[in-house]
Amino acid sequence: MTQKSINPHNNELLGEYPTHTSSEIDQILDRSQLAQGKWKKENIKTRSDLLLKFSKVLSDNKQGIAELISLEMGKPIKESFAEIDKSIWCIEYYAERASGLLSIERIDTEAFRTYVTKEPLGVILGVMPWNFPLWQVVRFAIPTLLAGNSIVIKHASNIPQFSQFLELLFTRSEFPEDLYLNVLTDRVGVEQMLHNHYIKGVSVTGGTKAGSAIGSIAGSVQKKSVMELGGSDPFIVFPDADIRKAAEVAVRSRMINNGQSCIAAKRFLIQEKAYQRFLDAFLDELNRLKVGDPLKEDTDLGPLATASILESIDLQIQQSIKMGGRVVIGSTRIEKPGNYYSPTVIVDVTPDMPVMGEETFGPVAAIQTFSQDYEAIQIANDTEYGLGASIWTKDHERAEQLIPQIEAGNVFINQMVRSDPRLPFGGVKRSGYGRELGSFGIHEFVNLKSVWIE
Repeated sequence: MTQKSINPHNNELLGEYPTHTSSEIDQILDRSQLAQGKWKKENIKTRSDLLLKFSKVLSDNKQGIAELISLEMGKPIKESFAEIDKSIWCIEYYAERASGLLSIERIDTEAFRTYVTKEPLGVILGVMPWNFPLWQVVRFAIPTLLAGNSIVIKHASNIPQFSQFLELLFTRSEFPEDLYLNVLTDRVGVEQMLHNHYIKGVSVTGGTKAGSAIGSIAGSVQKKSVMELGGSDPFIVFPDADIRKAAEVAVRSRMINNGQSCIAAKRFLIQEKAYQRFLDAFLDELNRLKVGDPLKEDTDLGPLATASILESIDLQIQQSIKMGGRVVIGSTRIEKPGNYYSPTVIVDVTPDMPVMGEETFGPVAAIQTFSQDYEAIQIANDTEYGLGASIWTKDHERAEQLIPQIEAGNVFINQMVRSDPRLPFGGVKRSGYGRELGSFGIHEFVNLKSVWIE
């Protein structure tokens, strides 16, 4: 079997890469286990110093990394550069705080001494997506490595070039051999790895269906799992909000990465009195975007990552139109080679339409109005997902009252939902469980060992 690398800008084949055989996968896990046995003995400062060397490798290779990301999955290159910068920030954040995050925690009890240590689990599997191919690996791998674990990555099958290049970058940063290893495989290979006794946990970022399948297998063999899955985030706007700013951020939140982000705003819930002002401002901002070659610095929207994603988003939109949705702009494929789709706004939507009831991975914004606050909350929570929500109002008291009513792992007031190394990130409901980033993220794959000494 092979994995194909296809340029989504023109659908030209960039290369084919053989997947690892079952025996090769076992050998990779053997190597990872041996590397982890040595790595866990290194002190925190040594681990931190090596992380900083990796951040320098990323910085020194920015141009090549950004070009490969944009070439292989279609992200506008200015966003690829931003992804690299954010990854470097994450590495530096953890490296600077490692000793505190992993220190022994003293507990006051009646014993002579009581404390909690944070010890590594072993080899941790990461099943990672294509849409943020560097950032989503970094936010999982860096704290997990820092805690003393080793990493085996199964990246998305449409970015085999980048997945192998990332392994090479880890090697260049002087990390111990085999501490970070990449596996080209499919779901069968993932299941094989989960049943291997060396794998002690798995972190998945991806679709809800894939996450559920992997989580089920991990549970059957009693292995820790963290799931960051799909999202259908509401973006709620009240009349007292800064409408122009809200619209500007709304377009950025919806269209970032060509609309292919789990935490993108997807359902826009606008109070009736603000609806027309918001719609006009949203369309004004949308019309400023330039669609084109992702390798050009002035491109705002590139192609969708694969032909199947293009087919899926078009089907969701066309079905929603048949059900009564009204298109204000877009809803067509752009007549050029590659997986291009026009930025789309659809209004008069209802909860049963695909653009509202399903996760949409593409440049489409579904806009619905509401009258009362309770209606906004009701619509916002009327989804199987619970990743994030954005609320726009100048009334902070109202915002504070709404926050606990939102069923999501992240609520941002007057800002778009985004991940941040300083904050825990994750969802509820079918958006997953567990947390990445912050102090919570580094503790997901450690053994919190309680010690009691009389």
